[in-house]
Amino acid sequence: MRKVSLGSLVNIRTGKLDANASNPEGKYPFFTCSRETLKIDTYSYDCECVLVAGNGDLNVKYYNGKFDAYQRTYIIESIDKNILNVKYLYYFMQLYVSKLRQMSIGGVIKYIKLNYLTDAKIPLPNIEKQNKIVKVLEKAQELIDKRKAQIEALDQLTQSVFLEMFGDPWINPKKWRVKKIKEVIKNKPINGFFAKNEQYSDKGNAKIIWISDFINKRSANIHGLKKVVATEEDIKKYQVKYGDILFCRSSLNVDGIGKAAYVPEFPKDENIIFECHIIKITLSDEVLPEFFQVLSETKFFRNQIIKHSKTSTMTTISQSGIMECSIIVPPVQIQNQFLQILKKIEYEKQKLQNSLSLLNDNFNSLMQRAFKGELFNDKCM
Repeated sequence: MRKVSLGSLVNIRTGKLDANASNPEGKYPFFTCSRETLKIDTYSYDCECVLVAGNGDLNVKYYNGKFDAYQRTYIIESIDKNILNVKYLYYFMQLYVSKLRQMSIGGVIKYIKLNYLTDAKIPLPNIEKQNKIVKVLEKAQELIDKRKAQIEALDQLTQSVFLEMFGDPWINPKKWRVKKIKEVIKNKPINGFFAKNEQYSDKGNAKIIWISDFINKRSANIHGLKKVVATEEDIKKYQVKYGDILFCRSSLNVDGIGKAAYVPEFPKDENIIFECHIIKITLSDEVLPEFFQVLSETKFFRNQIIKHSKTSTMTTISQSGIMECSIIVPPVQIQNQFLQILKKIEYEKQKLQNSLSLLNDNFNSLMQRAFKGELFNDKCM
């Protein structure tokens, strides 16, 4: 299977809009560097393409239709679809994005250059073989999408149970106490640790949590974390403990700002710290972290976060902005009743996530074989 420079097969351009141009009620998709697709009122593009995030959380999407895009999002179109199937390109880029992450440059916000895309060597069988590969991968993707939908349904169930037990926090029909976050924490909030590139090492004495380790998750992922070399003083200052709440304090779009997760239990002999785009708080005993996290997903809380955030190049929220947000504070025994139900839902969700992990492994194996020319007993050149 011959390999061809991607630049000779595609046209690449970037979006023109700022990341904050979205409108939740918009008619068209708005692609930014976030994994989530936003909405917008107008469109500038109408095509079948692959979209690659040019900075931040590098990721790949496929779309066919009317849309708009953030100025650091690459829009890649096939020059001749009889030579390069766009869906085939999409699956190739899903594999290639890991290499893009390795090549990305910059300080706090990593980014990629145009030539990282144009210089990529894509295996190019004939169009019939590409179409066959796409069909196989689409079937595998359908199974993954169905499993994700089941997981999302459980997340919606959690919100439904929350509203049934506690009512809509906006209205507060059960007349729970209402307090600002600054009134329900044990100590002052703190921004995370800024690690220089040279501090990352497999021999590091601490593990570090990034935003990507908890965005769209209820509890922060503490497995497979990168290691850093940190001083004992830094470890003591930035160490997380079970039940701490982590907030995303800067994001390329408003949807990511202020997203929260709690720190789950982990071995006591591990040093786990958190990075500089995160704000940490430690709740008082009157608010359970699991209850707080689910509350943080409600419109009641999200609207407060957005109100206190600021947008320029990036959307940010300060410690004081988070501290001014209000929450309902039901009795701890009722929060505990909710927690028991939540544990059962999370147990079922974990089984689905384990299944999803196996499906993803199978999908990745299929992609590896497809682009090595092994899926249909081809030989790679």
